[in-house]
Amino acid sequence: MCFVSCFVCLLLASLAYGQAAPPATSPSVGDIPEVKVGPEDAVITVNGFCADPAQTGTACKTVITRAQFERLTDALQPGMSLALRLNVANAYARNLRMAAAAEKRGLDKTPEFEEEMRYARIQLLAQDLTRALQADANNINEADLVDYYAKNQSSYEQATLARIFVPRSKQTGATQAKQEDAQTKADEDAMMKVAAELRVRAVNGEDPDKLQIEAYAEAGIPRTNSDTKMEKVRRAALPPQHEAVMEMKPGEVSEVFSDPGGAHFIYKMISKRTLTLDETKTEIRGVISSQRYRDSMKSFQGDVVFSDAYFNPPGKPASTQQRDRTGRRKTPSAQPGADHD
Repeated sequence: MCFVSCFVCLLLASLAYGQAAPPATSPSVGDIPEVKVGPEDAVITVNGFCADPAQTGTACKTVITRAQFERLTDALQPGMSLALRLNVANAYARNLRMAAAAEKRGLDKTPEFEEEMRYARIQLLAQDLTRALQADANNINEADLVDYYAKNQSSYEQATLARIFVPRSKQTGATQAKQEDAQTKADEDAMMKVAAELRVRAVNGEDPDKLQIEAYAEAGIPRTNSDTKMEKVRRAALPPQHEAVMEMKPGEVSEVFSDPGGAHFIYKMISKRTLTLDETKTEIRGVISSQRYRDSMKSFQGDVVFSDAYFNPPGKPASTQQRDRTGRRKTPSAQPGADHD
């Protein structure tokens, strides 16, 4: 019936998968509690609403069985949770009545409705393609996992490190404004020298925790205890300029990493191991799936021209976002050729 199609359209905005969303696996059967209701049992009863105008009183009602309702929820969102199903049921009962009333007014015969249905069809097809692309992206076999692991094995190295943090400059009891005035190049050079000395002592085997406390003391920061140990560190968790520490062997100490405008860092490798394929399968599966999905979406993005005369007419408020000739957003102040996503 028309009002069922209308209902699907109304739910589209809240229930449809976003077309740019990353792949998501449907909940497993175990995630949804068992419901002891038969396929032909009623799950929604709309009293006072029926297709036959001759029926009145208690005889006038519309019954939706579990099988009928789940055909709808599975179409909207496979594996839909019980909480969301209840929201859909509430909207369904209300919209059945409203759609029927709209039909009586002839609203389903208007040009506007025809255009709404045309656009709703486009949205539904795009949503279903999204699901199909996600399913394709999730179709990952053992050979895919083995190949990805072999090519990216360094990404699965996991280390236990000791990291000594050396502040950029000494702290004082002055106000923030005065602190900034006091951070002269001489102060910064002094702390850089401290970092270099602490690194030498770390190479000679001194306890990193003890050296960390001294670093704080040199910077004027009162601290009597410190834990420099960092466990289960992966390459991707480190700042890009610090990733070289993952190449060190146990016992080795890094050079001093001095971040521009920041502090100084010294690392000591305590231990390192490479996670096994079995330990990383879930993560690898997610990475491959996400990349495949992004790749599959590329052909549907970009290469769109929007009319400036229509979407960005003269006198339009400057705060309103514009788009460049590829369809991407850009700010009004952007220089020609500069893209802003």
